[in-house]
Amino acid sequence: MKPVLLFATLILLLISCKNAEKTKIEAIRIDPKTLPKSIHYKGAIDTAVKYTDTDGEHIIITSEGDTYEKNYEGDRLNGIYLYAYCYKLSGGKWKLSWQMQDDTGECEEDVSGGYLPKTFAVTDLNNDGQAEVWLMYQLACRGGVDPSAMKVIMHQGNQKYAMRGETRIVMGGKEYAGGEYKFDEAFKKGPEAFRQQAKELWKDNLVETVGSAQ
Repeated sequence: MKPVLLFATLILLLISCKNAEKTKIEAIRIDPKTLPKSIHYKGAIDTAVKYTDTDGEHIIITSEGDTYEKNYEGDRLNGIYLYAYCYKLSGGKWKLSWQMQDDTGECEEDVSGGYLPKTFAVTDLNNDGQAEVWLMYQLACRGGVDPSAMKVIMHQGNQKYAMRGETRIVMGGKEYAGGEYKFDEAFKKGPEAFRQQAKELWKDNLVETVGSAQ
């Protein structure tokens, strides 16, 4: 290889490496006790992380709450509430960028649900330097053996992507109930890498044993 061509190749490799470094986004866990006083949230914190992307510095919080009612057996869980918040550092102050809430409402049947373990993630799947924040959870208010509602919610900046459906309950043998899902228009029109990630999350958490959702 000629020296000039070799030099040009090395330059391109260095540029490529620098660009790869720019798109690497690291989410750092935060002790909730150290959160800035200007950051407000409901419920008990599940996850608190900080990351920096091309849009700036961000803090993400996921949290859960519940409600109880009294009956002849004592206190009965009758509602589960899930929250997520994204705060962005702007002008030296933390300002709310987006938030999410979902819940079972007040339920007279059996209540279950919560964020699913090992599903929260901050990624940059399309390598554009802007983070994607992934949330996944189940919620159910049921009086029998029925699937839970299950959702994958992803945010890239202020754009929300949603995958909604049900868990799969195995009834015995080859029979089952639930398991279907639908992508919203944002997912349908977004990069294939986003849909592939969502499908993998769905596959890994599809089957539910009733009573196991936390």
